[in-house]
Amino acid sequence: MRIPLIAGNWKMNLNEQQAVTLARKLLWSQQHAPARGVEILLCPPFTALSQLHKLLVGSQIKLGAQNMADQVKGAFTGEISPVMLVEFCSYVILGHSERRAIYGETNDLINRKVKNALAHSLVPILCVGETLEEKESGKAHEVVYSQMIEGLKEVPVYSGEQLVVAYEPVWAIGTGRTATAEDANSLIAATIRPALVRLFGEGVNAQIRVLYGGSVKPDNARGFFRQSEIDGALVGGASLDAESFSGIIEAAG
Repeated sequence: MRIPLIAGNWKMNLNEQQAVTLARKLLWSQQHAPARGVEILLCPPFTALSQLHKLLVGSQIKLGAQNMADQVKGAFTGEISPVMLVEFCSYVILGHSERRAIYGETNDLINRKVKNALAHSLVPILCVGETLEEKESGKAHEVVYSQMIEGLKEVPVYSGEQLVVAYEPVWAIGTGRTATAEDANSLIAATIRPALVRLFGEGVNAQIRVLYGGSVKPDNARGFFRQSEIDGALVGGASLDAESFSGIIEAAG
């Protein structure tokens, strides 16, 4: 059985004190009504990682980063290295649709980032997903499969604990629109799982968690978590509200 993972991507929101306040609410919630058999992950802005690490160390809530460079150190102004993150984080989100669309990140660059993360003991959460135009033109399978194969080319994954995949249809992120649970499960089963089998073999594929992301809320989360191939959620807007995020965590338990 794959342990459900509920990850909150706070994106470019919350200063340090606001991040600490939200994390304290979530920590209090888990101390008083702990989620059984669910892994919880927060991915705040870089500026909050140090303080949240101090607050959450020893708790069941883990920390992740929202992005990372494909380099280790050097003259790369504005970038952040896995060496800087691993002190605080256990996960890092890579290939998010906003990084692809707004900042032009390619599958090749994301592949280098994934390798760099693994080389420094960070678990990459590789995001894949199609745009509305790609969906409507019947290219969803082709696009997602390519993102998987190219993004994970020659990546040394030997255990399901080393990698997480997040399927996030771009047209459902922050729009209020969602894929149906059945449609998301179908694409994962027909596209993402076969890519993982090709890359790593059936045994490792069976261990790797695949999350769904795209306007996940407490009232629709349970439907996604009932699906055979969905092992949790990468949550955006709803993760900025302690009650909503806690509701999604509860739905996964």
